[in-house]
Amino acid sequence: MFKTTIASLAILTCAGGVHAMDHGAHMASMPHGQRQADVAQRGKDVMPFSLAATTHIFTKTAQGGVQQVAVKNVNDAEQVRLTRLHLREIREQFLKGDFSGPTRIHGQDMPGLAALKAARPGQIAIAYTDLKDGAELSYITANAALVSALHQWFDAQLADHGKDAMTGHAGHGDMKKP
Repeated sequence: MFKTTIASLAILTCAGGVHAMDHGAHMASMPHGQRQADVAQRGKDVMPFSLAATTHIFTKTAQGGVQQVAVKNVNDAEQVRLTRLHLREIREQFLKGDFSGPTRIHGQDMPGLAALKAARPGQIAIAYTDLKDGAELSYITANAALVSALHQWFDAQLADHGKDAMTGHAGHGDMKKP
């Protein structure tokens, strides 16, 4: 009887551990295609624009990087408006250290995110720019650890957004799929 009770407790403890798995660990354990689908679904709650109607472009630079959201149909004025609105809003949030949007979409354990959240105000400059087909945020820091965190964060977004994201190249306009 005692052995049965111990075995039952061990099983319950293991089962409880599975349910206690944090969101980031759960996301990382998923097949890649399922993770991208889940990220796209959660993105609808955070991003006001259509993920399918846009492309996220991430360009790493020596001082940080550039994040663009480009509308695939430049004549879709509503999607352009929504991308601009969103990037202006997240710029303000990020400058305050609020990375809750990416956390809700990608999980707490998103590479680079902890370091970005821990950055002191002013350690990362974030500039907003309207583009003909959307908008961009430029991240600039003199802190090498934060540059690395930004690059990790960009890589994680490229993986999570799949076909809706691409790598950009600093200094010129051509881009390639990751």
